[in-house]
Amino acid sequence: MTNVASALLLIFLALTFLQSGYEKIFYWKENVSWLKEHFAKTILKNSVPLALLHLLILELISGILCVVGVIQLLTKSGREFGFYGAIFSCICLLMMLFGQRLAKDYDGARTIVIYFIPAVMAVYWLN
Repeated sequence: MTNVASALLLIFLALTFLQSGYEKIFYWKENVSWLKEHFAKTILKNSVPLALLHLLILELISGILCVVGVIQLLTKSGREFGFYGAIFSCICLLMMLFGQRLAKDYDGARTIVIYFIPAVMAVYWLN
């Protein structure tokens, strides 16, 4: 039963981070423009493109690891990839939470917490 729940959480995380990565890749300029304005009054104001690139790379790693983790669970060949996918997902979400708190976007920070809870559940179940 835990494998089914874990697989569902990994699918959720994979969809979240692969779609987010897709949007960053194909709408890079729009994202950078919006984020420069969002972080204009923070210490991140001059490093938005670099920070976004780091987040993009970690999101893609997270999503790919989660997909491979689902395959591992379905084939009963292990849990390692899913576990690391969940860990990387938590790291991405913590990075985003830090940014939202820094920008004083408390509603945005609250939204990230909603994603963080299932990510931590996946880490716990896959450990």
